[in-house]
Amino acid sequence: MTVEEFLEQYATGVLDFSGVDLAEANLSGAKLSGVNFSDANLSIVNLSGANLSEANLSNAKLNVARLSGANLCSAILNNASLNVANLIRADLGRAQLRGASLIRAELIRADLSRTDLLEADLTSADLREATLRQANLRHANLSEAILRGASLTGANLEKANLNASDLSHSDLSGANLRDAELRQANLRHANLSGADLSRANLRWADLSGANLRWADLSAAKLSGANLIGADLSNANLTNTILIHADLTQAKLIRAEWIGADLTGATLTGAKLYATSRFGLKTEGMTCEWIDLSPAGDRSIIQNFHSEDSRDFFNETPPTIRIIVDTAPEHEANFALAGAYYQIAQEYQGLKQPPSIESGRRRTVFTFNVDSDEALFSTAYIVILPFLDAASTQKNISSMVEMINSEVVANPDLKLPQMVKQLNILVEQAMSQAATIKQMKKNIEVAAKLNFCKAPTQIVLTNSSAYTLIVHDNPSFGKRFINRSALKASAYDYISHESTKYILPSLNMVMDFVKGFHYISH
Repeated sequence: MTVEEFLEQYATGVLDFSGVDLAEANLSGAKLSGVNFSDANLSIVNLSGANLSEANLSNAKLNVARLSGANLCSAILNNASLNVANLIRADLGRAQLRGASLIRAELIRADLSRTDLLEADLTSADLREATLRQANLRHANLSEAILRGASLTGANLEKANLNASDLSHSDLSGANLRDAELRQANLRHANLSGADLSRANLRWADLSGANLRWADLSAAKLSGANLIGADLSNANLTNTILIHADLTQAKLIRAEWIGADLTGATLTGAKLYATSRFGLKTEGMTCEWIDLSPAGDRSIIQNFHSEDSRDFFNETPPTIRIIVDTAPEHEANFALAGAYYQIAQEYQGLKQPPSIESGRRRTVFTFNVDSDEALFSTAYIVILPFLDAASTQKNISSMVEMINSEVVANPDLKLPQMVKQLNILVEQAMSQAATIKQMKKNIEVAAKLNFCKAPTQIVLTNSSAYTLIVHDNPSFGKRFINRSALKASAYDYISHESTKYILPSLNMVMDFVKGFHYISH
């Protein structure tokens, strides 16, 4: 069919030209809205500036076609072949290109907003400054594609292949990149804030200067990645693999990275304000200094010598253990669950319920704490449901006074910042404890149980694995009473026996505090 015949038929209202052969035809500027070109041969055709909105081009051959500035809005191009096609500034908004082949296609500044590119092949395509907002690129092949400066906000790139692609200065905020392949991808200065990169493969990728604030990188593979100067504030790096990654001067403020593997990684100059340093693999890590200032402005610097950083990044979180000298009661489990739920609503330091180990004669409640300096204050709160609360709190107050006196007497200890934070937290805990006792009925319910009247031992363990007993009921371990025959008064008697708990020595308390790995909050 000649071009003239085609245009004549279209002018009379004919729309179905499926299977037509118009290879090398010149149809630039043609108004062909709604035309059916399915299975057509349109290779090397000139459709520059043409209107093909809502056209059906499924399975059509458009290899090396010229479609610059063409209107393909809402067009159907499923399984079409557009290899090496010129689509510069073309409008493909809401178009369907499922399974389409766009190998080495030119899509510079093209509009692909909300376009469906499921399983499309865009290998080596040029998408510089293209708009792909909320586009569906699931399972798409974008290996070695150029997406420099492109907008992919909210795009779905789940399981897409972006190996060796250029995404520098692109906007991927809020994009879904779960399980995506991004090996050796260039993401320099890309905006990935709030993006989902969980389980993505970013080995050897360049993410220097990238914005990864609030991004989910849990279980992602970042071995050998360049993260120099990247902003990972509030990012989720749980169980992320960062082996030999370069995090020099990266911003990791309030990042969550328990289980992260930093073997052989570089963290010199990283900003780690309010970032946990527990539960990490740090063998062979290089870290000369870190920035602990809230604003990341180097106002608080911690320098390390030789292996000091290994001590700072400790694998064991600080814990509080309440050891109850009796077997658990079914009723107590429910009461304490309710009590700790209510405490957590008032006290932010209690982020998760305790783990419970129960034996025939003893019950152990273990609370994980975010930082060493929060150990005393959190212990002051979590003991509230037990009869031993008052004596435990008194001991904690006495120990804090011992620490303060020693710091004043020995300024060479270099502990003022940590002790200041410790004091602030304990003062807050004292105030909150009074409020919780007045307002929370579940605490009263628990306190009346025989279980909560049993003798207790409260043991703190810091991040250097030093332990300190802050309360040891004089009757703890001295007798075992048959629980079924037990009366409330029996435990009341035990908890108020005349024998007093002797506080640990000043040396023991100070050794415990010197083992703190201080991070400012």
